[in-house]
Amino acid sequence: MSIIVKPIITEKITKDGEIFNRFGFVVDKKANKVQIKKAVEATYGVSVVSVNTMNVRPDRTTKYTKSGLISGKSNAYKKAIVQVQEGETIDFYNNI
Repeated sequence: MSIIVKPIITEKITKDGEIFNRFGFVVDKKANKVQIKKAVEATYGVSVVSVNTMNVRPDRTTKYTKSGLISGKSNAYKKAIVQVQEGETIDFYNNI
């Protein structure tokens, strides 16, 4: 079971990484904070101070098209915000 699905790279998370040493990841829905902490430490070689998790609900959309009303939704996922120790950083743009 892979705990970390992918990193989240947005303007807000990138700014948090530069200022507060916090990085975001999409993680497995069944993973807990201890498993996430161990997976990040093993993958990126950093010391994790804290882990905050949240379940993101699916977004529902409705489109009015020529053929009628089309509705859909995105997938739900679990997001983890990981704070690493002062002086350490995770670089998502270089290959590991």
